[in-house]
Amino acid sequence: MNGNHVWIIVRKELRGLYSEKTIILAIFLQLFVAMFSAFLMVGLTAMYDPAAISRFSTAEYGVGYAGSDSALLEYLEESPDFRVYRMDLSEAVASLKERKVSAVLYVPDTPPQSDDPVKVTLYLIQNDLQTAVIETKLRDVLVKFEDDLRAARADRLDTRPAELHLPPARPGGGFFEFVYGLLVPLLVFLPAIVASALVIDLITEEFQYRTLETLVSTPISFREIVAGKILACELLVPLQGGAWLLLLSANGIPVLHVPEILLHASAASLILILLAAIAALHYRERSDAQFVFSAALVVVLLLVLALPGNPLAILARLAVGAAGAEHWLSLAVLLLCSGALAAIVHHRTRSG
Repeated sequence: MNGNHVWIIVRKELRGLYSEKTIILAIFLQLFVAMFSAFLMVGLTAMYDPAAISRFSTAEYGVGYAGSDSALLEYLEESPDFRVYRMDLSEAVASLKERKVSAVLYVPDTPPQSDDPVKVTLYLIQNDLQTAVIETKLRDVLVKFEDDLRAARADRLDTRPAELHLPPARPGGGFFEFVYGLLVPLLVFLPAIVASALVIDLITEEFQYRTLETLVSTPISFREIVAGKILACELLVPLQGGAWLLLLSANGIPVLHVPEILLHASAASLILILLAAIAALHYRERSDAQFVFSAALVVVLLLVLALPGNPLAILARLAVGAAGAEHWLSLAVLLLCSGALAAIVHHRTRSG
């Protein structure tokens, strides 16, 4: 295989990407999203763990309080997160509908020592991000009130309850897990999927537009043509992945071991690109190849994600500096798989 011929195809395909409006639009969309990843991160974190947003909220929320006086009222007034308004229940609910208050609490006239349960009613606005924050902040106050009621009625217990010693909660875990366990691997592997779809288009269009005969009439062989297209798509992965990581860092999300992350992403993407190339060489028609590859991609991803040392887990551990030397073993496995698939592509291009 002549390296100069392969590089000629690589440059041809990279220049041709400027005319691929879909690919260019996808790249610009990725860069646009990455530039605002801090804003994106807040929104996605709210979907993944709404309670995490409450830890960053310093606002004071208006709460309508209706019903009889109780310890709950004192806890609300002592909390710096709430401004309490005494209201009738109907007036409080009307204020909630007009968003003059963020929540309404109704406490019935039931003494703590009563035989009847104390049923506290909480009114909130449905399907609202602020509601998730209010709900989390009110939970602490309600738990304190519940503890008071349990203490006031403890003498009614016939048996001593078992004590549970739970590990202390780790604040910020959900946010950390979302960013490094999901967001970073997802962004790094997204270019691999785009590149895989691209190589199918590059190969099948030569068959569909009957330009392959013209190309192979030159000194460049069919194998070198396919190799150039694969290499052109593979080069896009570290470039796009590196841009993602750079922009994430610019948005205040530090990522460790960037070279190793790009190595793993490139090796994994090479497997996907070779799989896509095999599908394109076999079907030689874009829609069939894209459909088969997409179905195979889902199966491959599910199987890979079932493994404990899968590339996504390795990327997450590398990003936080928690990966050991075993990530090199994972990289070697990826390269071996790439070599096996490259041999299949080599055979397919030899047979024409």
